[in-house]
Amino acid sequence: MSSDCLFCKIVKGEIPSKKVYEDEQVYAFRDINPQAPTHVLVVPKEHIPTLNDVEERHEALVGRVVRVASKMAQDAGHGESGYRLAVNCQSGAGQSVFHIHAHVLGGRSFRWPPG
Repeated sequence: MSSDCLFCKIVKGEIPSKKVYEDEQVYAFRDINPQAPTHVLVVPKEHIPTLNDVEERHEALVGRVVRVASKMAQDAGHGESGYRLAVNCQSGAGQSVFHIHAHVLGGRSFRWPPG
């Protein structure tokens, strides 16, 4: 973990969050600035700054993030109606916290292309 990373501090319990799921590898919590009725962030407990930093050894961990994100959407009732899973890479794409994370968004209609 990184001592100066916001999400690492949330995972460690140093900063409060509205946790919705946790296991040995990932932590999921409600976004403080939700963009949809359901907006959950799923983060790996291991600090990985961007998707560009994902290595072969992280493949199972990134797969776990996606699987948990799907579970969060389905648990919120969006499995059939649809949901969006978004992962931003670098500030030009909207990444503001440099610890990879998946946004799980559901409960409203989405347009394409996004933003």
